[in-house]
Parts: sequence; C-alpha cells; structure tokens
Amino acid sequence: MASITGFVRNLLDRPGGTPLTPYQKVVKAAHARADRIGKLDELPRPDMSDLAEFCAVAREAADRTLGLRPYDVQLLGTLALLDGKVAEMATGEGKTLSGAMAAAGYALQGRRVHVMSVNDYLARRDAEWMAPFYAALGVTVGWIDQNSTPEERRDAYAKDVTYGPVSEIGFDVLRDRMRTSADEIIVPEPEVALIDEADSVLVDEARVPLVMAGAADAGNAVPELAALVRQLIRGYHYEIDEQARNVYLTPKGAETVENLLGVELYDEHEPGTLIEVNLALHAHALLTRDVDYIVRDGKVQLINPSRGRVAVLQRWPAGLQAAVEAKEALPPSEKGEILDSITVQGLIRRYPRVCGMTGTAVAVSEQLGEFYGLKVAVIPSNRPCVRKDEPDRIYPTVPDKDAALVEEIQAVHETGRPILIGTLDVAESENLAMLLQRRNLEPVVLNAKNDAEEAAIIARAGERGAITVSTQMAGRGTDIRLGDGVAELGGLYVIGSGRHSSSRLDDQLRGRAGRQGDPGGSVFFVSMGDDLITQYTPDERPPAADADGIVRHRRGAYLVGHAQRVAEGVNLQIHRNTWRYTRLLEQQRELILEWRDKVLHGDAAAKALKEADPERWESMPEDTREETARQIVLHAIDRCWTEHLAFLTDLREGIHLRALGRMSPVDEYQREAVAEYKRLLAEVERRSLESFEAPEPDLKRPQATWTYLVQDNPFGTEWDRILKRVKGGSRT
Repeated sequence: MASITGFVRNLLDRPGGTPLTPYQKVVKAAHARADRIGKLDELPRPDMSDLAEFCAVAREAADRTLGLRPYDVQLLGTLALLDGKVAEMATGEGKTLSGAMAAAGYALQGRRVHVMSVNDYLARRDAEWMAPFYAALGVTVGWIDQNSTPEERRDAYAKDVTYGPVSEIGFDVLRDRMRTSADEIIVPEPEVALIDEADSVLVDEARVPLVMAGAADAGNAVPELAALVRQLIRGYHYEIDEQARNVYLTPKGAETVENLLGVELYDEHEPGTLIEVNLALHAHALLTRDVDYIVRDGKVQLINPSRGRVAVLQRWPAGLQAAVEAKEALPPSEKGEILDSITVQGLIRRYPRVCGMTGTAVAVSEQLGEFYGLKVAVIPSNRPCVRKDEPDRIYPTVPDKDAALVEEIQAVHETGRPILIGTLDVAESENLAMLLQRRNLEPVVLNAKNDAEEAAIIARAGERGAITVSTQMAGRGTDIRLGDGVAELGGLYVIGSGRHSSSRLDDQLRGRAGRQGDPGGSVFFVSMGDDLITQYTPDERPPAADADGIVRHRRGAYLVGHAQRVAEGVNLQIHRNTWRYTRLLEQQRELILEWRDKVLHGDAAAKALKEADPERWESMPEDTREETARQIVLHAIDRCWTEHLAFLTDLREGIHLRALGRMSPVDEYQREAVAEYKRLLAEVERRSLESFEAPEPDLKRPQATWTYLVQDNPFGTEWDRILKRVKGGSRT
C-alpha cells in the first residue's frame, strides 16, 4: 500500500512529494560505516561517488571539530541539497550544518560553491563557525560582506566555498561586468548556489533589482509638491484603492491641483508634472513612517516587508525616493545613471546548480517550480513538534484586539513564562511596548531601529519572565533557547498581533517556539479591522462577536484565511508580471555579456576594427593597438547598454497606455525591446568605428560608481495609475 501511495504522490508531483527513500537508504548505509570511520586517527578525503562514505566521514568530522554530531534528518537534508532540491527543515533542526555538509560535498566534487545568506551577520557567522569542519575535509572556505575590500573579495572567491549576502554577490557580478581588463575580474564562473532562507531570497526578493550607477548628481526633491498634497483630503481630493496599492486624484482633486499649479495635468505630451504630483501623493498617502521606512541619521531607510529589517542600501525608484525625502523635509539623496542592473532572480538563474534550505518551502513550491525549476524535499523533524498552536482569537475591531492582547500578555507573564510577540511593523511594535509599560511591564523591543542588537535580544528571549516585542525579523536564522525552568512552564509562548499577508511569515513566527521537541505554544490575535481583512476582503460583512467580545463564528476564521490567500495570489501575480517584462531583458543581457567576454578575453575587437579600416590599423603603434581596439569596443558596448536600459525603463513607464488601443502591453514591450536591441548592435559598431578613426578617442567612464537595490515599486508605474484614472473616467 505504501508503494502505491508513493507512486501516486510522485505522479501528481504534489508539494513536498520528493521521495526521501533513496536518501534514507544512504543514511542507513552510513550508519554501518560509523564504527570504522570513528576509529580512524585521520579522516580520509571522501569519494563523492560513494555518498554513504561521504555522510559517514562528514558526520565524524562535524563531531570532532564542532562537537555537533549530525542527526539522521540533517544528513537527509544534506542529501536533498546535493540532489538539487530545496530542503524544508523546521526551526532548530540544524540547517546551518546540513548546508555546510552539502557545500563540502559539492566542493569535493570539484565544484565551486556560493552559500548565499540574507545578511552580512549570518554569512560571517556561519563561515567562521563551520571553518574547522571544512578544514577537516580539506575544503577551503571564505566570506564577504559589504565592508570587504577588493583584495578580500578576490581571496574569498578563490576558496572552494564562499559565504556572502546575496546582494553583495550580485554587486560583485555587476562590478565585474564593467571591468576593462580580464585580470580585474573577481567573481569566478557560477557553478553552485546554495541558498539559506531560500523562500525569502528566491520568492520575496526575487523581483528586487540590484543596481550599479555612475555619474552621480545631487538629486532633486520637490518640497513644494510635498506641501501641496498635505492639503488634499482623502475621499474628496483623492481616493485609495481597496488593496492600498494605488492612490489617484478625483476630478475635484485634479481641478484643485491644476488651479494651484497653473498647469494642465493630463497632457500626454507633457506628463512630467502629473508624474511628480502622483509621486508626492503616493509618498503622502501610501508610505508610512515606521511602517514602510524609518528616518535614521538624517536618511530615509526602507524596511524590508518580509524580514522587518532595514533594507541596507535599498531605495525606491528615484522619483519616489525623492518624494519621500521631500515629505520628511530631508535633503535629496544623490542620483545617477544606471550602468547595469540584475534582479535577484536573474542572478540566481545564472548558476547551473541551485539548491536551498528553509523552514517554509512547501507554501511557495509553485513559485520555486515555476521560476527556478526547483522541487521541495520535506525533511522530518528529529523530534516530534509538541508545540501547542491555538486557533486564532478574532475580535471585531483593532482596539478590542489590542486590549485583549495586553491582557493576555500580562496574565501569561505573571506565570513567569517567556513571551515573544510578533508585530506587523515598527510602529505597532513601539505602540504595543508603550501599552505594556503602562502596565509596569518591561518588554524588550526588537525592530528595524535596533537591528544591530538582534542576536543579543534573541539570545535572552527564552529566559524566564522575558517579554520580547518584535517585528517579523524575530531572529530568523537564530535559535531561541529556553532558560532554566522554562520548559516546565510550557516553553516559549509566541503571540502574533495579526496575520501577515503571507502565511509563511506566520509559520516562521510560530517556528520560534517548539524547537527540537521543546514545549511551546502559539496563538494569533486578529481583528476584522486589520489591514489584511479590509484590503483583501473589503466587501465581506464580518460576523458578530459573542458576549465575551470574541468572534467565534466559523465565518470569521474563513474571512481571515480567505484574505490571506487573496493577498498571496496578488503577490504571485505581481511576481509573474514582473518576470514577463524582465525575462527578455535577461536574455538580451546574456547575449551582450557573451559578446563583451569575447572582446575582453580575446582579439575579437582587433579583428573587427582591422577589417573595417586596414589603413587606420596599420598607422597605429603595433604594441598598443590591440589593447586600444579592445577598450574602444568595450566602451561602445557599455555606453550603448546603459542607454538601452534607460530606453527600456522609459518604455515600460508608458507601455500600459497601449491597452487603451486594445493591444497587449507585454507583447508591445517585447516587440519594441527586440527592435531596439537590434539597433543597439548597429550602434555599437558605428560608435566603435567612429572612435577608432578619431585622433583621440573619448573613452571616459563615470568617475563615481556605487551600488544599491531598488525596491520594486509597490504601486506600479505612474502610467498604470494614469490609465486607471482614464479607464475609471470612461465608465462614468
């Protein structure tokens, strides 16, 4: 019967359907070799054609060097990673060691491995922690972070295994794409990407473009427009859509703005003022301080919506960034010309082999398969999870929920049981902490404003009497260990102050409790007035509460789950639409890079220019003419590519108006992008010849270059909003 069930599961290819039986056989065979390996004074270099021998040696190496003897489930996770899968392993199950064993296994196959983490801290911690284990197997390891020098980066990439934040590896790739000498290239050819917190990197941040820019200027903010939109009244001058993703002027609002500015807003030939007004309005109405961003050290710092941490080096597209800075009365940050960019998804897809690990992979198995061709292997826990997950406590309004939440925290705290409260944003975490302080409670707050103290705060969160109020950052990647006597009190008690727009974030929060068979508990407090409910089920009528103020009618739980499913569907559709636009760009980038590599590493430029103008070639100094030809063609390629990126950005801004003519914006975008790329190739040739024939070719490059991430505009393009208004107007 079991074999039939397995056959059907594989046939349907359901989430988590990767069979573990082949891995379990290898682990069993490794057990049979444990005694022999354990008696050896010096561990042999394992032969990777014998995975059971590798597992036995790796287990012994970890035991001797780290004092950690891998559980069978950790070996299963390692084998899943070596098989190119995403391993779902619960919190506290030892993903770091499983990842290190898999990375060592790939290295022993002669394949270079990049272990990508979500931040600098985890990259350095894991590389240094696992270093003795790697050394025992004869594998070299290094790490990079945002402060690494070029020499340190070159040294780290020369190792068998390199740990680094995904953003830093992406920035190094971008820098290498602008090198003018083959000797300056730092990042080796991609071979294996092993991704920690794979759901966060591969799904949540897949759309984030990493950018290299140059030729900086001071930037320009629009304080006058920031002051103007503050005078506008919601519901009269402007409306916000049901999901709070778009804001648009009403006819009365447009008339008011036109009168104040003395312009005609909806002139498609001069859309600049309308775009600036829309940006100022979006900054005012849709972006909230201490929710979407914080102001620290005189700068706007974005908050990563899936992690709750400050998104280091991240910014919105230039116009929206300037609008928020104007809103906060801050000087505008510098702007520059984008020289090149790559999305996180495009970066990962460069690697021939991709694998990863996370505690929540099944929920995004569809995206992992659709965008990366990856399957999920669900690894069982070493010990059964005994955490008690209570059903949601649902209240009619937010104040009702908040009052009940504070009462619950106070009651549980009196027993001495440690509590971790997960909030949805910085503002909520600070407001809840204030309410608790009024009750003479002493919570510790962990959010984007004090993220540097994260490890220390999380280390104490399981101690008796601890109250930790945190955003969804909640120490992901760090275990919360229980203090003395806490297990007898029921373990860590996790409370969610509301449901996230992604069920994975809820599961991650719950996973803070109940590690390795520890006792623990979790519950979510939800209200019918939470943003999730009002944005994604706006037309639903919530059920009434019982006499004690709690909504127990089953329709209440249904609405919460339905709203979350709608939110996840919206985000998946945004991902799909973004990829439809960027996929062609990634293909064109690959072709350009292939061409550029031939110029950089060979004599393609010399041959082409010599053939084009033999007389000019012969007149040049023989010892420098080949290098001069190379630099001329590289400069032409890079300049034309930069201009191509700018063209595609402008094209995408306006392409949605084609829908008014019943044309497909995506099809039109791709048609024009292909035609422009063909013109780019001809332009590279023209400029190369022009520079080649000039007495002194102008090969100047931007003086200053810097890297940053662009927060994908959550509201769509400005023309999206114009189109929405035009369509709305045509219906009335």
